Amino acid sequence: MHEILIRGAEVVVTMDATRRELAGADVLIRGGQIAAVGAGLATDGTVISAHGCVVTPGLVNTHHHLYQTLTRAVPGGQDALLFGWLKTLYPIWARMGPEEMRVSAQVGLAELALSGCTLSSDHLYLYPNGARLEDTIHAAAELGLRFHPTRGAMSIGESAGGLPPDSLVEREADILNDCIRVIDAFHDPREGSMCRVGVAPCSPFSVSRGLMKDAADLARDKGVMLHTHLAENDEDIAYSLAQFGCRPGQYAEDLGWTGADVWHAHCVRLDAAEIDLFARTKTGVAHCPCSNCRLGSGIAPVRAMRDAGVRVALGVDGSASNDAGSLIAEARMAMLLQRVQNGADAMSAREALEIATLGGAQVLGRPDCGSLEPGKRADLAIWDVSGLEAAGAWDPVAALLLAGPPRVKHLFVEGRQIVADGQIATLDMPRLIATQNRLARALMG
Repeated sequence: MHEILIRGAEVVVTMDATRRELAGADVLIRGGQIAAVGAGLATDGTVISAHGCVVTPGLVNTHHHLYQTLTRAVPGGQDALLFGWLKTLYPIWARMGPEEMRVSAQVGLAELALSGCTLSSDHLYLYPNGARLEDTIHAAAELGLRFHPTRGAMSIGESAGGLPPDSLVEREADILNDCIRVIDAFHDPREGSMCRVGVAPCSPFSVSRGLMKDAADLARDKGVMLHTHLAENDEDIAYSLAQFGCRPGQYAEDLGWTGADVWHAHCVRLDAAEIDLFARTKTGVAHCPCSNCRLGSGIAPVRAMRDAGVRVALGVDGSASNDAGSLIAEARMAMLLQRVQNGADAMSAREALEIATLGGAQVLGRPDCGSLEPGKRADLAIWDVSGLEAAGAWDPVAALLLAGPPRVKHLFVEGRQIVADGQIATLDMPRLIATQNRLARALMG
């Protein structure tokens, strides 16, 4: 079996149980797994120098809407709050189809890979003009990233009091049937899986209580995870109180949307009781700091969540509300926002890096990922700290978030090299960018 030796790293950040950081260490990859971590390792296989580099586990993105890479910086949505932003973009998204879904996913995943991400979820909740979830699944397979797509849905349109236009909603029976179809066709529950499918009604303001409950029952019957948006901003809380007579946490609990197989995006406005609920039930949170800033949603209580024992991960969210897709930038922003809210000692660079790696793997139910230990999957990022951005840094690990670099030098997923010397090896990037720009111009009308 072919081996790859990552040799002579300045520091290997293991994220193991004791959070060891090994100076001058090597990482040996055999097949798709980590075979050994330590100094003086040898191989007859390929050797890659990590001199002047920090090696970390691959970063994990737990919330995205990949299709939105086609609608970055849309003028009508640049300065709007969540509901107004959605109203601006829904009609544009309704003009998309299978090609737009596939190409936008490739662009978004490539952007993530260059920022150190090896595992990404995606929340696709609209399927216009024949688009299907597998449009994104095939895009991830071409690139080689580990992928957790979720079959999202909207079922309550404007005519029934919902937010989305009627043209973007689906019949609930059709939604559930398609969830079954994509799970049966693409979900792989095995260790080392490259694709796991989740069930993800979009939000409490775009689906019925019945669909939320049925989706939870279906997911548990199939043994897959559940995902949705929750408590994103003040508008979200007001809607829940007006429509359901309770806060979002109570709504989620009543419908079976808490537990270790559930993770919610944003959770900016969780109160103390909801934080306690999530901690007790092991419910996960995808924290999306840049998007929360961009939409003026607020600062999520991540310090309080972590202190209470809530499992917290990071998400870049959609590229129409970020408008970028860099996971290392999200880790930096998560750290900075907790300091703004709670003081300069509220979150260290190492804690933010832990949330971005091990935290994401834990939220997505992937004990086989998130750390560099023998037997874990060979998903790792190699960061060159010998360049301009980190020049003069006394602490190369903290420098990843406090200084730079913003892009990886090398990236491995399941032992396969996806990024080599800062370039994606598996895609024709000039062609992909040209196609993306062509599709975006067509959407502009």
